[in-house]
Amino acid sequence: QVQLVESGGGLVQAGDSLRLSCAASGRTFSTYAMAWFRQAPGKDREFVSAIRRSRSTTYYADSVKGRFFISRDNVKNTVFLQMNSLKPEDTATYYCAARERDLTNYASDYNYWGQGTQVTVSS
Repeated sequence: QVQLVESGGGLVQAGDSLRLSCAASGRTFSTYAMAWFRQAPGKDREFVSAIRRSRSTTYYADSVKGRFFISRDNVKNTVFLQMNSLKPEDTATYYCAARERDLTNYASDYNYWGQGTQVTVSS
């Protein structure tokens, strides 16, 4: 089992950057595929990005491709989401998620979730 704690959210202006972190407990972090999802008020939770256990493969939603970058540090048990060129439509609560099998972009496939961190982008 793994526990996830996100940090790094905040209020920024359009065009700014933020770096989200997700710290995971447990000794088997490297065996989990990790992902970021987001949820805006009144909307469904949507996939943002995911990274394979080995760090060799990453996936992005089309809406963030080229602006957001996911990475992980299997020594520090942390996954990061570097968000550049932020837009008002990126405003949402961002959640970190983990699953023991290979990555997917479906929220229902992930077993473990953090509490979320709020990102607000003003125009």
